[in-house]
Amino acid sequence: MRRRWPVFLVVAAGLLALGMLMGSPQQKPLSREQVIDRFIQIYHSSNVHNNTRWMGIPAQQSPCDLWSIQEIITEVKPDFVIETGTYKGGGSLFLATVLRNVTATGKVITVDIERQIDPAAKMSLFQEAVEFIEGDSVSAEVIARIADRVKGSRVLVMLDSDHHKEHVLKELRLYSQLVSPGSYLIVHDTSHNGHPLKTGYGKGPMEAVEDFLAEDKNFVSDRTREKFLMTFLPKGFLKRIG
Repeated sequence: MRRRWPVFLVVAAGLLALGMLMGSPQQKPLSREQVIDRFIQIYHSSNVHNNTRWMGIPAQQSPCDLWSIQEIITEVKPDFVIETGTYKGGGSLFLATVLRNVTATGKVITVDIERQIDPAAKMSLFQEAVEFIEGDSVSAEVIARIADRVKGSRVLVMLDSDHHKEHVLKELRLYSQLVSPGSYLIVHDTSHNGHPLKTGYGKGPMEAVEDFLAEDKNFVSDRTREKFLMTFLPKGFLKRIG
């Protein structure tokens, strides 16, 4: 004969489960910001960003951030998107996909100190819409080459290379000069160094952004671009207003 649990035990078990979900009366409920931060930490620790691909090529981005970026590209309609930190080229292919659906002649210029793009470079979209530069993103030679290429054009910039503060701040100061009024300078991985990810970089993109915004009043952080809540780019969507 099947054993039946007394009703009070079933109710007690349900209340216990509910209590575990809501927290004990002595525990203060998590704020909205704490819930978001905790989810970002869980998402990052799952390592799924290292298994995120665009057209089969690793992209290492959050889908929520990519969605916001495609909205910005569609609104700004840049002639060029400059990207530092190419890695395998999945991000470059994503940018090219969006850009080519906005303007048929749009180009992505992507820079990396190391060439790792061979599988991506075999694709026709990459060959048609992406220009790869191997070199240091803050070298005088690379900056001069890019500046000459985009002169007189509408430009959007994305920074995703070395995440140490000194390098990011140098990139911000150099590449901000190429950003068109009304366009964006997007800084990746401002979530590092406890914002909310506790990674080992020490001071990084967030601290660089804060210093940059304090010294350059032509840019503001557009927090509306974080509307999907899950982001690796808190305060990282910088809009040129001057």
